[in-house]
Amino acid sequence: MRKAYSFRAAKGAIAASLLACLTLHALVLPGSARAQSLIRDAEIEHTIRTYAAPLLRAAGMAPEDVKLHILKERDLNAFVSRGQQIFLSTGLLARAEHPGQVMGVIAHEIGHITGGHLARLEGALSDAQDQALIGSILGMAVGVLAGQPGAAAAASAKAQDVALRNLLSFTRVQERSADQVGINLLNQSQISARGLLEFFEVLQDQELLSRERQDPYAVTHPLTRDRIAFVAEQVDKSPYSNAEIPTALRAEHDRMVAKLHGFIDPPSRTLHDYKADDPSVKARYARAIAYYQDAQLDKALPLIDGLIREAPGDPWFQELKGQMLFENARVADALPYYEASVRLRPDEPLLRVGLAHAQIEMNRPELMKSALDNLEQGLREDKHMPLAWRLAAVAYGRDGQLGQSALSLAEYNMLIGQPFDAMGQANKAMRLLKEGSPAWLRAQDLHVTAERLHKKRQKN
Repeated sequence: MRKAYSFRAAKGAIAASLLACLTLHALVLPGSARAQSLIRDAEIEHTIRTYAAPLLRAAGMAPEDVKLHILKERDLNAFVSRGQQIFLSTGLLARAEHPGQVMGVIAHEIGHITGGHLARLEGALSDAQDQALIGSILGMAVGVLAGQPGAAAAASAKAQDVALRNLLSFTRVQERSADQVGINLLNQSQISARGLLEFFEVLQDQELLSRERQDPYAVTHPLTRDRIAFVAEQVDKSPYSNAEIPTALRAEHDRMVAKLHGFIDPPSRTLHDYKADDPSVKARYARAIAYYQDAQLDKALPLIDGLIREAPGDPWFQELKGQMLFENARVADALPYYEASVRLRPDEPLLRVGLAHAQIEMNRPELMKSALDNLEQGLREDKHMPLAWRLAAVAYGRDGQLGQSALSLAEYNMLIGQPFDAMGQANKAMRLLKEGSPAWLRAQDLHVTAERLHKKRQKN
């Protein structure tokens, strides 16, 4: 169960019993999400951004202002958190049959963001806690005065049940509101809402299972017949319900699903699902990854080479071959493929980090400036890449920029949740950097933030 924040001691036991009955997707905040495994992949993130961009623009939001995260979780799951962040599980992405289903989920989650549901839910949760707390206190008083402990327990349980039902009613209202916004966004973007309806039908089947066997999305997004009927009615009325999904987007989706299966499933399962006699791009892609994961590079390389011959301008094929070679200690051979991927998609920060990693591992002084350029450009686009900061620390150190190296390590330790180590590196950076410079001021800010977080952890 994910918790958004700790409750006051006076409310702790009752809040815990309330939350034990209910998992709310809107309670998930960035810190708790990072406690799970987030995956980064340039191609998959590009595909998800492509899905989300028209919907975000329709909502009046700049696509670059909303962070999209991929949660490594086999179950169907999606949720929003503070800071305009949307999380999608690999299970949801891999089980979606076409882009429209994922777009429907994203549109719904944008509805939660634009509706301010996260902030309002905190107030509703606080009200529910207060109701349960007051009810429990009164119940206990009645039980004591009557000399009947059983009456106290029953009254307390009833109070918690009332609070929980009120909270569930609140979340159902939010879900219906997000459905309406999601439908509007899909229509404004001229995208069929049929995918959202199909996804809801999958979730409806989940409701027949016990709570323990349900996917998190079915639990955190309570469905009702009215909600499904509402979406079905909108599909019938919309002029875009039969709008075709572009062939290129379907191909991107198929490749994303194949890539997820290749990296996450056991190789034997991937090879079983994507047969050797299937010549499609997605099948060869999946098999290449499965063989690579199974340390059968002699079978993986011919498959990826064939894909590169057919599509030499595809940056993701180039990146994958670079990764295959790099992780098999063939760094010099990998370098040209990483270079090609960046040349083809210079705006993708993860590709630049991959190239910089190979350049640093080559351990050639003439490559260090290029490695730093790639890292700095990548970090300008995305500052939340722990590997990039760790590599920057190495590159700055080799280049003799010890203050910048310490600052990079401070950034790295903050991202991986090590505030004490971040404090030490920020202190070191302030000693080495020019006082008052932008880098020195950043080190000072990091030290203050890390110190506050460290003290908070010590109290807890």
